[in-house]
Amino acid sequence: MIRVCVVGAAGKMGREIVRTLARERDFALVGACDVQEVGQDAGVLSGTGPLGILIQDDIERILGESAPQVVCDFTHAEALRKNFPVFVKHRVAMVIGTTGLAQDEIQSMRQVVERERLGCVIAPNFAIGAVLMMYFARVAAPFFQAVEVIEYHHPQKKDAPSGTALKTIEGMDSGHFMTPEGQELVAGARGGMYRGVRVHSVRLPGFVAHQEVIFGGEGQILTIRHDSLSRSSFMPGVLLALRKVCEAPRFYYGLESILGLE
Repeated sequence: MIRVCVVGAAGKMGREIVRTLARERDFALVGACDVQEVGQDAGVLSGTGPLGILIQDDIERILGESAPQVVCDFTHAEALRKNFPVFVKHRVAMVIGTTGLAQDEIQSMRQVVERERLGCVIAPNFAIGAVLMMYFARVAAPFFQAVEVIEYHHPQKKDAPSGTALKTIEGMDSGHFMTPEGQELVAGARGGMYRGVRVHSVRLPGFVAHQEVIFGGEGQILTIRHDSLSRSSFMPGVLLALRKVCEAPRFYYGLESILGLE
């Protein structure tokens, strides 16, 4: 039985994780942390029913009292910066789905995890289909002369571009891509530029998490698209990461490092 503490338990992803863990026989929810809904039963809040785990806002106290093997953090970058040293202090494994971290921050976390010999998964996307999309884009990149990335999310998403879009671009050999220039009649009309690739962020009600990688070549277009229609799409990847980080503790960046798609 793997003992799990969910950090960000009152958020949409946190509630989905609580629901999922409640159905799994090899997991036990032992702690729930959030600054919202303090005192509420995490199971009731998630729609599962009473689990006897009340949401608290003191992560230090929760880890000390519940002794989880692994924490599952889906908060935001600012909260994670405060939580990470506490996780390390209590020597718990970590599964982190928080985005908005700079590459140098991720590298600093990696150094700490490796020095302390802990387990940690940091992934911008836990949908296995999205990981395959990034992999297929990496495979296709050498065969096309131009590419742009369009990502679509709900309006509450705090960061743009998404971590998935950035990691997709990082995974492609983008040095050979052409980047057509032209006059923007409206500032930003051509999107942002990251590592020589145009990236566009759409924020509208109705979207959950979606991305297109559009390659252009002589007389042809290749579009690789993934759609997460509900947050349940992330749960198989979250469970996989929770199991892996306990079975084989080390630093993993991206779910592809667990799936063997590096």
